Amino acid sequence: MQQKTNGIILQNTKFQEKKNILKIYTLQHGVQSYVVNIGHSKKSKIKSAHVIGLNQIEFIEQIKKTRSIQLISDIHVSYIYQNLFSNPIKNTIAIFLNEVLLKALKEQAMYHFISGYTAKVAGTEMGITEPTLTFSACFGKVFLPLHPAKYATLLGEKLKKNKVNVWLLNTGWVGGKYGVGSRIKLSYTRALINAALTGELDKVEYGETPYFKLHFPKACPGVPTEILEPKNAWKDKAEFDKTAQTLAGNFVKNFEQYASGTSADILAAAPLVAATV
Repeated sequence: MQQKTNGIILQNTKFQEKKNILKIYTLQHGVQSYVVNIGHSKKSKIKSAHVIGLNQIEFIEQIKKTRSIQLISDIHVSYIYQNLFSNPIKNTIAIFLNEVLLKALKEQAMYHFISGYTAKVAGTEMGITEPTLTFSACFGKVFLPLHPAKYATLLGEKLKKNKVNVWLLNTGWVGGKYGVGSRIKLSYTRALINAALTGELDKVEYGETPYFKLHFPKACPGVPTEILEPKNAWKDKAEFDKTAQTLAGNFVKNFEQYASGTSADILAAAPLVAATV
């Protein structure tokens, strides 16, 4: 069944070589995620310019009850911004509003909970001489009788009901890869936790990491500002991009085993493997 729908694009995530997942705020259904085929030829109906964040669009969705995420077959930009993307002040306000909308959603927390990423560090296990990444769904895969998405959904419901923030805390390496950087000081870790618990981090400005699109505080009492932004802490910025892309790819590959049975909103929170920074 076909249905014409109106909405605003909140997020555009590359899913496969020619497929993207769009998170769209629709007048009819609220926030929904859709799969769309992006073409590059002159004959293609949907092009990259159609799916820019904050575009107001009218689109045709192909509804099939057996699919967990619906498809978009056609898109038309319903309102052309006169100077939103060329005016730096308006563009900054628009980006801020867009991030506020996305920050209010909890799918990233659910995605990382399902992923259960950590790293084995040298000295913690026999035979481990350098950090080795590992994934364990919900940080306890062997104990889960149900699909990890079931537990992630429960987590999302609790987060929404109690209006809590989720923090991903780095207790590992900063300033470079193993052998170049160093393990973050325990005093910095404690300062970050204290600031989160006391509400100090509610008062500061935030930036966004490339690839993973996670927000980080630009200031925290007792913590040097230069280590708060992961990329800036690395002297070799090209090596950071390479390492981050490899890690993002590992996240995406690991999550393939859980894609079936996981909602489209959580899938859309995946890191961007082919991001431009």
